[in-house]
Amino acid sequence: MPDNTPPPQKSYFVVPAAILGISLILSTFIFSGTWKKIKSENQIITVTGSAKKVIVSDLGILRGTLNVEGPTARDAYRALELQKPVLLTYLKSKGFDSDKVNYQTISTYPNFNFNAQGQNVGVRSYNAAQTIDISSSDVNLIKEISLEISSLVERGVSFQVNSPEYYYTKLGDIKIEIQAQAAKDAMNRGERIAEATGRKLGTLKSARMGVLQITPENSNLTSDYGINDVSSIRKEIVAVVNANFEID
Repeated sequence: MPDNTPPPQKSYFVVPAAILGISLILSTFIFSGTWKKIKSENQIITVTGSAKKVIVSDLGILRGTLNVEGPTARDAYRALELQKPVLLTYLKSKGFDSDKVNYQTISTYPNFNFNAQGQNVGVRSYNAAQTIDISSSDVNLIKEISLEISSLVERGVSFQVNSPEYYYTKLGDIKIEIQAQAAKDAMNRGERIAEATGRKLGTLKSARMGVLQITPENSNLTSDYGINDVSSIRKEIVAVVNANFEID
């Protein structure tokens, strides 16, 4: 009897279907990895780091002005020259010889009389003035002199003293150190925040240094333009860094 059984049919789609399945799986992994990378790169954390350091001034400057009045310009000038030796003797007793005292040019100017209508009706007197300054690395000595020197008025000396100024001359080195500490503080803050959310801190994308604040010790003064205090011997220098990091 003839065999009427139909011949077996070849499967033409087995291999293509398998390849398609593998391709879909690979595509899913590639897309998932790419999406994860893009998502990670788009996630940025912004942190602010700061650092503070106490510095002690190593240079003090004291300025003041001899200011004498007389009926004529000549009289005012002579009166000033008579007072100057008393002032210099005092400064010498504190360790400042004449060659350590800086003198500005003597200026002479008239004082006018005015009537009830505000009109100038003539010269009343003349003033002669000369600014003098001293400087020393002994900042406590500068402070002491600033408190005592006004007492020379009892000896006939008309010396108007300014507030002393105190500086730290190695500020350039401190700036680099304090800014580095602030940047490290920003990184540490970023790491703690990332860890708290189960992530890791990634690459630093950008950083911006804020202006330095040099203020009296234990002060909370700040300024957008920065502060450079010269009124105190002990100061605090504060640096701030704003940093942007990727999160992995």
